Amino acid sequence: MYVLCSPCILNPALRADGITHQSDLEMFRLAIERCRKFGIEMVPLPCPETKYLGSSRKPGTFLERLNTSGFAQLLDDLTEAVHEILEEKGAPLFIIGVNSSPTCGVTSTYYGSDGDLPPKRAGRGVFLSRFGAIPAIDVGQFSCYRVYLAAPLFSEAERNFNEIVARSLRDRYFYVHLPQEVGDSSASRGVDEHARIYRENLRALEEADMIIAIIDGADADSGTAWEMGYAKARGKRIIALRTDFRLAGINEKVNLMLEQSATVVNSLNELLQVLGSSSTEEPESGPAGTGAI
Repeated sequence: MYVLCSPCILNPALRADGITHQSDLEMFRLAIERCRKFGIEMVPLPCPETKYLGSSRKPGTFLERLNTSGFAQLLDDLTEAVHEILEEKGAPLFIIGVNSSPTCGVTSTYYGSDGDLPPKRAGRGVFLSRFGAIPAIDVGQFSCYRVYLAAPLFSEAERNFNEIVARSLRDRYFYVHLPQEVGDSSASRGVDEHARIYRENLRALEEADMIIAIIDGADADSGTAWEMGYAKARGKRIIALRTDFRLAGINEKVNLMLEQSATVVNSLNELLQVLGSSSTEEPESGPAGTGAI
């Protein structure tokens, strides 16, 4: 099990001079951490820009510095080298790219000004576009993988559904904090246990990249609502899962304040799509992998 990745994720020194900030380094660190946590090998792609322009270079777009026959030939050679990796190792789960890169962008790339078109365009960079059959994800999205799963946990049905959601996320390489796994959930727990559970959940909320909240029922669970409010105050991403078909009002699925602070989805499959996850199966061997994160 492995992913191909932009080489600068593993070696930021490959990036053009002056473009790397601390936030970039933190994204790269978390992407590497996620792969290590789930036992995913990271295989770096070759860096066309470094090979063509050298390790010390100024930032530039494709049209400014790379739109040459020599660079096109280099891309042909490096594409062949990547296909040799695919033949040897089979298809990767996906490619982790770096958005804005002229070569390794996933959903955006600095292609260059051309007529009325802006220098930054939607789509893959010129190198990643050669592997369109392999799913790709931007390192910024991939680095956000620590989930706090907020949900009611007072009945067997609630706990079972929470476990289904958590398992689906873990199968897609998300780290999930599920409060019902933290400790005793019985009504007889003592004051010290209350304090410990509160501290552990609060710590997990602080560390989470996003909150996924299950808000089924005539009204959302009070503890879940508190966790959503805390996450909102901390500026964290919130996705609310409501499979309950009942409405709170003509234009409301649930409490207005909760709905306005979150992206609301109506099924587990829709949740996974919002997260960029559509399949748990590993791709078939060969260059045209279909696995997804």
